Amino acid sequence: MLVEGENLRLLSGRPAGRPGTLKLAPVREARELGKRALRPGKPLLDPSLLRGGGSAGDEVAFACFSFSPPPDAAWPFGLLFFAGYAGSALKMEIICFFLLAVVPVYIQGDGVYAPAQAHIIHAGQACVVKEDNISERVYTIREGNTLVLQCLVTGHPRPQVRWTKTAGSASDKFQETSVFNETLRIEKIQRLQGGRYYCKAENGVGVPAIKSIRVDVQYLDEPILTVHQTISDVRGSFYQEKTVFLRCTVNSNPPARFIWKRGAETLSHSQDNGVDIYEPLYTQGETKVLKLKNLRPQDYASYTCQVSVRNVCGILDKTITFQLTNTTAPPALKLSVNETLVVNPGDNVTMQCSLIGGDPLPEVVWSHSPSPMPHNSLIQEGNLTIWGMRMEDSGYYNCTAINNVGNPAKKTVNLLVRSMKNVTFQITPDVIKESESIQLGQDLKLSCHVDAVPQEKVVYFWYKNGKSARVSDRLLISRNDPELPPVTSSLEIIDLRFSDYGTYLCIASFQGAPIPDLSVEVNISSETVPPTISVPKGQSTITVREGSRAELQCEVRGKPKPPIIWSRVDKEAPMPSGAMTVETYDGKLRLESVSREMSGTYKCQTARYNGFNIRPREALIQLNVQFPPVVEPASQDVRQGMGRSVTLRCTMLKGSPMKVATAVWRFNGNLLTLPPTEQQEYSELKVDSVNRETSGSYECSISNDVEVSTCLFQVSAKAYNPEFYYDTPNPTLSQKQSKNYSYVLQWTQKEPDAVDPILKYRLDVRQLNQRNTVQTLIPVKKMEKGLLLEHIVRNLKVPQSYEVHLTPITNFGAGDMAARFIRYMEPINYPNLADNTCHFEDEKICGFTQDKMDNFDWTRQNALTQNPKRTVNTGPSTDISGTEEGYYMFIEASRPRVQGDKARLISPLYNITGKYFCVSFFYHMYGKHIGSLNLLVRVQNKRAIDTQVWSLSENKGNEWKQAHVPISPPGPFQIIFEGVRGTSYEGDIAIDDVTLKRGDCPRKSIGPNKAVALPGSGVPTLHRSSLGGPLTFFLYVLLR
Repeated sequence: MLVEGENLRLLSGRPAGRPGTLKLAPVREARELGKRALRPGKPLLDPSLLRGGGSAGDEVAFACFSFSPPPDAAWPFGLLFFAGYAGSALKMEIICFFLLAVVPVYIQGDGVYAPAQAHIIHAGQACVVKEDNISERVYTIREGNTLVLQCLVTGHPRPQVRWTKTAGSASDKFQETSVFNETLRIEKIQRLQGGRYYCKAENGVGVPAIKSIRVDVQYLDEPILTVHQTISDVRGSFYQEKTVFLRCTVNSNPPARFIWKRGAETLSHSQDNGVDIYEPLYTQGETKVLKLKNLRPQDYASYTCQVSVRNVCGILDKTITFQLTNTTAPPALKLSVNETLVVNPGDNVTMQCSLIGGDPLPEVVWSHSPSPMPHNSLIQEGNLTIWGMRMEDSGYYNCTAINNVGNPAKKTVNLLVRSMKNVTFQITPDVIKESESIQLGQDLKLSCHVDAVPQEKVVYFWYKNGKSARVSDRLLISRNDPELPPVTSSLEIIDLRFSDYGTYLCIASFQGAPIPDLSVEVNISSETVPPTISVPKGQSTITVREGSRAELQCEVRGKPKPPIIWSRVDKEAPMPSGAMTVETYDGKLRLESVSREMSGTYKCQTARYNGFNIRPREALIQLNVQFPPVVEPASQDVRQGMGRSVTLRCTMLKGSPMKVATAVWRFNGNLLTLPPTEQQEYSELKVDSVNRETSGSYECSISNDVEVSTCLFQVSAKAYNPEFYYDTPNPTLSQKQSKNYSYVLQWTQKEPDAVDPILKYRLDVRQLNQRNTVQTLIPVKKMEKGLLLEHIVRNLKVPQSYEVHLTPITNFGAGDMAARFIRYMEPINYPNLADNTCHFEDEKICGFTQDKMDNFDWTRQNALTQNPKRTVNTGPSTDISGTEEGYYMFIEASRPRVQGDKARLISPLYNITGKYFCVSFFYHMYGKHIGSLNLLVRVQNKRAIDTQVWSLSENKGNEWKQAHVPISPPGPFQIIFEGVRGTSYEGDIAIDDVTLKRGDCPRKSIGPNKAVALPGSGVPTLHRSSLGGPLTFFLYVLLR
């Protein structure tokens, strides 16, 4: 048998040193070599290895590997090695086939580099995590609680985690926002945040791992009860049928259950001829209707609708009650103003909304659309008052009365604030003759328009040369020109004559209102000509630098000169202001702080208002924005072994202009002289030999005559940083007796072949909140990509945490440092072949929980946290290690505890297979009133069954003692420590160092009771391995 620390050498299918011998190397190294050579889940059986490629008589070594045996294996199995001759290859192959059939083998690829694996667990206020009928994980949580999802990842290098979410179905798009963290936490989750959450883990090895979980948010809103009635004549009779519908609606998840009550009586469907309960179609939310047919005197009563989600997530039922009487009626309203109310700016307005009916008394509510109620408003007893009306106070004001009987009553007022702005004119030549200029003998139309509220109340007045224009056979004035925007006034001159030349004035007015009139003049003469537009000479292409100011100009000639409309031509993009067009009156477009995105073609064109209403004239201007070169790489870390050469290249990706005018290289800030080269889109520098003198910062400054951009290269022979391995199984090695622990630190070296060989590592360990650092040098004998290196950090104090710095060292010197934290965490995983001891040093107490059905709880404490007024002559002063910092669990027997009170501490569920386990623990039972300490095992079958397997009572002295209890659970199980209070207060009981191991207990019996076989186990107390004998015989026959 080989144990860790002995020598073992792995042999492949090659001739060995001497017939019949094996050279051995340390078993730990063999185990790591096996891990590197094998991949998870695939058996290793290389026929060329087995046969060795030799002839008969050649000495060949054979190896069958097996790691990580299944948890329920009854016998340990690590590495089997056989040495023999090539003639025995067939036997060896059969043996390996047999072994690999009964022993699981796991293979890893490029060393310990492994793709990301992910698993989602919950750590928040979940109601339940279940598997639904399509085998997907569903996380159920109450609205308002805290959602915590953790994405547990494995893989090397350490994977990066990204959380994203879809809505109710996987076809919905991902959210734009993502959470880059292993833990997703949402405080006070809302119903709209339910859906499918995805955890994506990737580390650059293989494909990313993606796991998902559906979050189902549970809620129950307050129900809404409305009452409706119908009254219909029945022909041939002298009475009316009156039917009342009580409609109860609620929003909930899961769907709610409805219960109707009349008084204290629960109503059911068709329990009498006058009651009917049904679910209507096409309703929003969940609805149940109680129908009272042909209303009877006994139907005038109090009705209650109770909604329930069956206490899911602890959500209590909710109710709503309505009193039905013979006066029950829907609301009715009356307004004091008309539906449309026009006011002047600055006026104070009061609108009275009066109730004229409704039982029960309706509630009156005012609202404003499309914006909220103005700040200068007040609602009092249904009346709305607005002081100092402004333009932004315009809109629809709604008065609504609600009493949940019938439909709400609603009255709406369209409140308008008078205003006028933007008066414009148009000159339209003879349309019939398709003329674009004013000519005698042709028709001419002048138009005037103003933007006003209310638009239809505007009155236009026309004047010629200061006198009112009179309508005649040749002069027509219209209020609404069908060819122009609504409420546009036009003055049309038929058969233009010389006497019609003059100045025309259009005045827009709100008659009788304190709103200033707006006017515009139009001069008609032989000099009134349509516009032309052009670009000044030399201004058709404008070139400016990014960040500066640009001015684009178009010259307009004509009388009158119309405004200029600017837009972009080559891009469907808005102008810099955000609008698609910009209006200017001087023909100039001014752009401040231009960017490269503003480059392109701009169009200027004449407007069809405040001038001639004809086809627009237009011109184009090209804007070129020069910007600095964009270079690659902006920054690059270049590693190379000492004595090797390296070539640095700085490439210009884009810029304006797109050319390299100059390229200047500097080393550590000092200018380098390079021979001239042809102008290209890049510049290169060759470092002939990387050493300490040539290592440093290289800068390449590239200019395109606009500005300079720089590529930065850090050249060195430094080693890359180590990559810590986070998937080490059980890295914490506890030494409880000395209150110390050790930590198995594992890592790989990033790109070890990029530089000179790693000679050693410098390890710096510092306790958190301390300044002192312990430094250790770790020699390196072998280095390759993916090789898992290991060092055990010793003499760490329980339960302190540490910061670790690991730095590789080569002939060049110290390389890049990697840092991580070491935190003491007691194991809470399932028991395995190694000890799984809980020292209670961590607040999580290894996953143990307090029983909610007992009388009181166990307490975690140490000598430093003890109550100074605690009862003397009972309980331990320290834990089993004897140090003040060590924690243990105990029960306090003082008041208010009484005799017989129980405290129960329950372990995590051990969902593993195996026939025999051993529970070991230390107990302290000191005091004249000691009660009992019981150990129970809870087996999870169709129901939980608790069986007492060990018990101890009365005073056992002021010392810690150990008990070993064998158990044989038939399925998943938990262990329970039950402390029972004795006759009085000197009865504190404590436990510490709880260990659960697979297999038999030590032969020396310490416990007071014999082992108890649990119900359904069907196994004896003692057991032997039944596989070792037949397997040994089978191997012996094959070797023969």
